[in-house]
Amino acid sequence: MKLLSRDYRRIAWNALSGKWGFMIGVCLLTSLISGAVASIPGVGFLASIAITGPLSFGLVALTLNLLRNEELKINNLFCGFSNFGETFLLYFLNGIYVFLWTLLLIIPGIVKTYAYSMSTYILADNPTITQKEARKRSEQLMIGNKFRLFCLHLSFLGWFLLIIITCGIASLWVIPYMQIATAAFYDDIIKEYQSNETTNTNTTTETNTTSEINTNYIEYNNINM
Repeated sequence: MKLLSRDYRRIAWNALSGKWGFMIGVCLLTSLISGAVASIPGVGFLASIAITGPLSFGLVALTLNLLRNEELKINNLFCGFSNFGETFLLYFLNGIYVFLWTLLLIIPGIVKTYAYSMSTYILADNPTITQKEARKRSEQLMIGNKFRLFCLHLSFLGWFLLIIITCGIASLWVIPYMQIATAAFYDDIIKEYQSNETTNTNTTTETNTTSEINTNYIEYNNINM
């Protein structure tokens, strides 16, 4: 049975219990770093683009650690810089591709945004693969799941209205909540995908074995005829 948006929100809420302060601090630190870099005279814009990919990667890695009840360290926020080339290119090329698709029509751009949405999570789980492979796997993983993730994000509409009402203060809680819920979505569908792959592999193996037995049986009968 597939989980619903409320299930992912519940998982996220439970995972954040006792850890709200940590995630709020991480999000604040990320915003402060991004703001400080962007304000550098002359090179702020380019520098901001350069660090956004690695920082986004680190934030995703932390959300997965929190969700999976693994050790949380603030320095993990910067783990993307140890693989700067791939994390930067993943963020940069994803943005370029989405922009180009959006030039055609808004809808294709939105579709591609959701098709690529799990690529950072995949790279965080598989740091030895390339950004191109992470994007390709994300597209495969999101087949049949793009609308489900869209519905999950849409379910936070009321929370985003709260952000507006509180002049942005509520974002300190809403942003971490949504990030963990999205990580829960990824964790769920990747397990489902891996389970289906295992089932398909076992089915293929059984089919090949049966075919081999039938072939051997036919050859044996031909010899003894």
